[in-house]
Formats: sequence, C-alpha cells, structure tokens
Amino acid sequence: MIQDMFDPEFYMGVYETVNRNTKARVLHFGKYRDVAECGPQQEVDLNSPRTTTLERQTFYCVPVPGESTWVKEAYVNANQARVSPSTSYTPSRHKRSYEDDEDMDLQPNKQKDQHAGARQAGSVGGLQWCGEPKRLETEASTGQRLNFLNLSSPFDLNFPLPGEKGPACLVKVYEDWDCFKVNDVLELYGVLSVDPVLSILNNDERDASSLLDPMECTDTAEEQRVHSPPASLVPRIHVVLAQKLQHINPLLPACLNKEESKTFVSGFMSELSPVRAELLGFLTHALLGDSLAAEYLILHLISTVYTRRDVLPLGKFTVNLSGCPRNSTFTEHLYRIIQHLVPAVRSIY
Repeated sequence: MIQDMFDPEFYMGVYETVNRNTKARVLHFGKYRDVAECGPQQEVDLNSPRTTTLERQTFYCVPVPGESTWVKEAYVNANQARVSPSTSYTPSRHKRSYEDDEDMDLQPNKQKDQHAGARQAGSVGGLQWCGEPKRLETEASTGQRLNFLNLSSPFDLNFPLPGEKGPACLVKVYEDWDCFKVNDVLELYGVLSVDPVLSILNNDERDASSLLDPMECTDTAEEQRVHSPPASLVPRIHVVLAQKLQHINPLLPACLNKEESKTFVSGFMSELSPVRAELLGFLTHALLGDSLAAEYLILHLISTVYTRRDVLPLGKFTVNLSGCPRNSTFTEHLYRIIQHLVPAVRSIY
C-alpha cells in the first residue's frame, strides 16, 4: 500500500564512463539502477554531451494494514517461486576456505584497512556511483555486520497500525505515476535493489552537505532518514510493471469486470442465495441467536464508500452492537470470526 509519495527524483538515464588509462568511452543506461555501473579504472564523465537526465517518482510502500492471516498465507503460497542458479554468470574468483573465513572474522580491522583506501564514492543527481562496486558487494556477501548508519534511535518504518510486521520498501516508478495516489494497493513487478553501497553514500552525502553549508540543509535528520533509509531495512524496487488492485481477496479474480471473470461471477451469483443463508445462520449463532443483528452485520461487511460529497462519505454503513456480554472473551471471539470472513480487519478494543 502506498503510504507516502516523495518529490520526483532526477537520475542519469544515460551516462558515459571514461577509462583513465585507455581513455575508452562506454555508454551506460541508468534506468532500474541506484548505483551506476563503473569499473575500477573508470569514472563517470559528468560533462559528456551524451548524458541524459530523466525523472522518476518514489513511493514509500508498506504492507496492507490489518490484512488477515489467511490472506497473507494465500498470497505467499500462490507466489512460491523456485530459485534456480543462473547460467549466465561465472564467478571470476575462487571460493575462500573455512580457514580464510575464520581468519577474516578474527581480524576484521585488518580487512577494513585493506579496503579503506581502495574505494571511491560519489553521487550525481540521485544516481550514486562508486569506484569498485564489485569489491563492496563481495564484502557485504561475507556476512559482515556493518552498521552503515550511526542511528541514534531505531529506524521507524512508520506503519499506520502499531504491531504491524512485514517489509517496507521504496518503490521507484518510471512512467504513469500520476494514476496512483496515497492508500492505493499495488501489485508490482520490478528490479530489487538492496545494494549496501546506498547506505554508505547516503550517509557520506549528508555529512558532506552539512559541512559545505549547514544553512542549506533544510531537512531535519529524521526527514533525511525517512527519504533515504538503509537498504538493508527498506529495499528499493524499480518498477517494470505496476497495476492497481481493486481488492486484496486472493479467492477472487483480480478484476471482476474483465471477460475472463464473467464465468466466475455468474457461477457465484447462482450460489449466492444458499451462501447468504449459511452466513446468516453462522453469524446468528455467533451473536448469541440475534438474527436481526446478524442481518445488520452482513450489510455492514458488504458496504463500501463509493463516493464522497464534501465531508459526507456515501456508502458508509456503521453498526453499533449493544447488549453484549460484559467480558472481553465475547469481543475477542467476534473479532476472530470476522477476521476469517474479510481480508482486512483491525481490533482497536
């Protein structure tokens, strides 16, 4: 779900690198990337006439608030993908032995000193680049627990409901982002970016900007942390395809208005009367034999706000059940029953 929308971000859609030794020039594309592709002997030519600056939009997305457990499990089971090793990449280095790993763990400072002078980092217009990304990626893959950001307090993922669990992410959209708005639920296909270099560069960029002119740093530290969180906590997704979901029920077709969904809708409508009678009997039993309250509860569950006139939401149907037993057990049982019937519910009792 889109929790927040940031300002548009400029990045180098096309950039050129120059080899410092051979002066050979290579043209690169920066789309779907956070870190520019730049070899050890290459540097980005910022004055190249072939450099093209493009624009993308960034959304801060969180899990759907109050999503029921059965919905989460259904989506997880439906999206189980087998991961097979790629045949397009051949490692150019030998694997370290166990003794080497143990030696590196015993001497972490020595390894840090070896790589301290070999790294060059910088950032240009939202697209960061580094002198030796391969080496940094290798260092991250060894399992070192590096704290790239010296955070004085734990990072807040800013979930709308307390106690929510799940990954948050920064979604970078390259086209048609005007059709999305806050609170929309999206299904995304894209490129996942969790490069640890982002955390280093964002931290260095803040320190450098504050040293140059502290008056120009209008954003507070908290705002900077929200807009550029550590990639290990909030990964980036560069969207290739995004579509807005009409609902989050995994048992229904994604779009009920399409031709392929008409068979499902017609079959469901033929069974609607017995299903409603069974649901009414079930809720009547749950509400201690009150069939009228069960009728109102069904109407409440199927109601939805279809439009708003000024401050009046049309379609909202609120139910207040009174005369319930004065103990928390009944309320908890009713909440669990509703949780098994609807894809999202939240108890605030």
